[in-house]
Amino acid sequence: MKNVWKIFLSLLLFTTLAAPQAQANKDWPKELTFGVIPVASSRNMTDSFDPLIKHLEKQLKLKVKLQTAGDYSAVITGMQHNHIDLAYLGPKSYCEAAQRAGAEAIAVEVGENGVAGYHGYIITKADSNLKSIEDLKGKRWAFTDPQSTSGTLVPTVYFNTLHIDPESYFSKVIYSGSHEASILSVKAGKVDGASTNDLDFARGLGKGWNQKDFNIIWTSKLIPGSPIAVRKALPDSLKKAIKEAFVSYKDKDGLSRLKISGYAPGEDSMYNEIRTLIAVKKAIKEKQVAKQ
Repeated sequence: MKNVWKIFLSLLLFTTLAAPQAQANKDWPKELTFGVIPVASSRNMTDSFDPLIKHLEKQLKLKVKLQTAGDYSAVITGMQHNHIDLAYLGPKSYCEAAQRAGAEAIAVEVGENGVAGYHGYIITKADSNLKSIEDLKGKRWAFTDPQSTSGTLVPTVYFNTLHIDPESYFSKVIYSGSHEASILSVKAGKVDGASTNDLDFARGLGKGWNQKDFNIIWTSKLIPGSPIAVRKALPDSLKKAIKEAFVSYKDKDGLSRLKISGYAPGEDSMYNEIRTLIAVKKAIKEKQVAKQ
């Protein structure tokens, strides 16, 4: 009889403990779509994020589908129309997603140096003898995506401090679409200079390029780390679980592929300085339009 009571009490305790979890999960979707901005080719992005996807599925007990996009705006629009549930975004694209799609930052990338941030680069080809911004006057230039922080926003504001209008300063201005494309375009001599960042530059070392292939002629101040954001309408219990899943990600191989040391808790206020830069860039554009 004692054994029967022990079994009964054990089952009662298990049911009591399991009930909140079952209650919390009943409103969760059966699948999550994880959108990522195209900092590299679709194949490379899939390879880099694959271990993380497996970790998320194990922790959340949900199917997680990785969705690579053709441009940054596609991820924002996807979240706006409920096609993307969580996303890897840059700081600027996050600010746009927060405004347009109600995105909420829950985690932030931490670099291999332990800092939750990264630096913008301006690069040229090593054997080009282009070693300063002045040397690039009249040359071909590549931004990445209009929504990119280090690839467009930060260098645009920097150029403004030098009284440089890229459209008139350079002989040609293009948007490459990704950091990988910009770096490879410089390496191949298709453009003479480009803006990128130390994180995405490091991701391609030994694969698409080597350090010796380039001159790094400018490094920005620290930019807040890229966030993981969730769709506002998701259940709070799921948002919390997603956040915990990212922060608990410790797989060495997976982190090595991403060229980061992990994820830390993130929040919206971390990107207020980016909103200031967005306002500055908007003022620059309005001033240029007024002159025309």
